[in-house]
Amino acid sequence: MASIIKHKNISKSVLLLAVTFTLQSCFVAKNYDRPEFEETENLYRTDALPTDSISMADISWKDMFTDTYLNEYIQEGLENNIDIRLAIQQMAAAQAYYKQGKAGYFPTLGAKASMTHQELAKNSQFGSFFNGSLEQFEISGNLSWEADIWGKIRSTKRASEASYLQSVAAHQAVKTQLVSSIASVYYQLLALDAQLNVTRETIETREKSVETIKALKDAGQVTQVAVDQNIAQYNNAKALEVDLRAAIFTTENTLNLLLGRTSVVVERGELESQDLDSEIKLGVPSLLLSNRPDVMAAEFGLIQSFEMTNVARSNFYPSLTITATGGLQSLQLDQLINTNSLFANIVGGLTQPIFNQRKIRTQKEVADAQQEQALLNFKKALLTAGSEVSNALYKYNAETEKFEYRQKEVEALRNAEVNSEELLQNGYATYLDLLTARQSALNAELNVIDNKLQQLLSVVTIYEALGGGWK
Repeated sequence: MASIIKHKNISKSVLLLAVTFTLQSCFVAKNYDRPEFEETENLYRTDALPTDSISMADISWKDMFTDTYLNEYIQEGLENNIDIRLAIQQMAAAQAYYKQGKAGYFPTLGAKASMTHQELAKNSQFGSFFNGSLEQFEISGNLSWEADIWGKIRSTKRASEASYLQSVAAHQAVKTQLVSSIASVYYQLLALDAQLNVTRETIETREKSVETIKALKDAGQVTQVAVDQNIAQYNNAKALEVDLRAAIFTTENTLNLLLGRTSVVVERGELESQDLDSEIKLGVPSLLLSNRPDVMAAEFGLIQSFEMTNVARSNFYPSLTITATGGLQSLQLDQLINTNSLFANIVGGLTQPIFNQRKIRTQKEVADAQQEQALLNFKKALLTAGSEVSNALYKYNAETEKFEYRQKEVEALRNAEVNSEELLQNGYATYLDLLTARQSALNAELNVIDNKLQQLLSVVTIYEALGGGWK
């Protein structure tokens, strides 16, 4: 008779396991498919659509920037920058949740050791047998496991994984922005140095011109007004020098902040030696999906919300949970470790939500709305990336075209300055012609330097817009 009962129990257990594994194949969770956007092909707003499978973003920043000082500063910034360190801690927190999500398939296991003392009334049913008190000692363990029938645990795991990868992409985005920011500030510093050198040369020239104009005044060729105008122009250049030195000081502080260090004098090269001659390769627009960290982060956000929608959907279906408890129980401590003290029980059950104050439906509706928001954020991130690449490329082409005209402008104005000075000394021109030529020449030289800076910055912007800097 005992063998028959045992056989029936085994049959029930096998049947329960068979039902469990059969139900596990009935996932209500869907698999994620990347959405396709019609606007992707025209992201760069150009008739000559790129066909290269290689993008500038694939180039390491160590190869992109050839200035030794700049490379050292980028490396230092990646190690010490505060934003980078914050992003790393965000990654660590997301990784902890990811590990928790992976453990969702495992059962929960707990242990308990207890001693219970209960005073019973002597006139009660049990008090007369136990002399008014009852003690019980127990050492037990409990196990609980939920079968992933509808894919809820799998979706939760995938959601936590997507959240972790989103934090990784966010860290990569910070790296890309940091590399771009350090390079941009460094180039701005070099441009200010170049403008300061031009201004100081101009100051020396104007100081000599003041002496010359005074001699001409003594000779009766010009009036005191001409002398005063030259002195004013000389002091204007001196004031510009002060402004440039102040700008250099604050720019150095900005770079030091990016490097995560106290403010010190920044060693650097020269603007003329900077040449980002890497071939501008945009790659096909779809490469932004794998190169732009912010676009990747937006897609991981979409995946996370998609999987959470799966979780919300699975809550409408019953859950199968198996719990087991076993251990030792005894009324006497010296009899606790004894085969007669062993006990065990196992329970398997299905739980089907019927009425839950609309909480489950609300969770599903919220999850659907959040998934749609994530989809729109993903599309917006992709469109923004394409717009930034398009703007940066157009600016680079414009600055490159403008540079030639700026150089010709400087050459012409310098010749005009020399000729005006000679004509003034020979009485064929007025001092106003000379003053105008000098001021125009200085402005043109400063504009050439700024134009060179804008060229460098536009290449850096293209590099960042394509997603370069984090590899």
